[in-house]
Amino acid sequence: KRWKVETNSRLDSVLLLSSMNLPGGELRRRSAEDELAMRDYLQEGDLISAEVQSVFSDGAISLHTRSLKYGKLGQGVLVQVSPSFVKRQKTHFHDLPCGASVILGNNGFIWIYPTPEQKDEETGSFTTNLEPVPLSDREVISRLRNCIVALVTQKLMLFDTSILYCYEASLPHQIKDILKPEVMEEIVMETRQRLLDLE
Repeated sequence: KRWKVETNSRLDSVLLLSSMNLPGGELRRRSAEDELAMRDYLQEGDLISAEVQSVFSDGAISLHTRSLKYGKLGQGVLVQVSPSFVKRQKTHFHDLPCGASVILGNNGFIWIYPTPEQKDEETGSFTTNLEPVPLSDREVISRLRNCIVALVTQKLMLFDTSILYCYEASLPHQIKDILKPEVMEEIVMETRQRLLDLE
């Protein structure tokens, strides 16, 4: 009746079959057939985005994916950072103007993916788009990934503005050069300066 989910916490989290939308968005009691077909929705190795529903006294977490913005993640890159670098905000889903989107998980798991062209409202969240990602999108995603690594290395908080400023500061450099210590320092210093100017 449930999936166990690794969420970078002390105990595995729990996602109940009843805490997710079935494909097609139908609302009904879960039957034994649903339990037998659970692996059609999610199986080992799948990445999901979910919301924390409740935290139990022993520290275990219960998740839910009731809204259509949550669910299985398709094409993209996962970056794991220390949760202390993720700034808490009202929303952790950001479509950046450079053509990619990021989900900044409070647990330090960051998902970077191409911004979907149209929001699919009907399908719910268990159809994975496995179309090849164009090179231009892959370059944007790789650059964002390296920028996030640079920000964390230089101890700067991660939120939509800091990631975008760092991305813009990195544009004169090759994607692979962003990981060189002197380039990291330079672009993060520029990012820091722009964030200070904002204030």
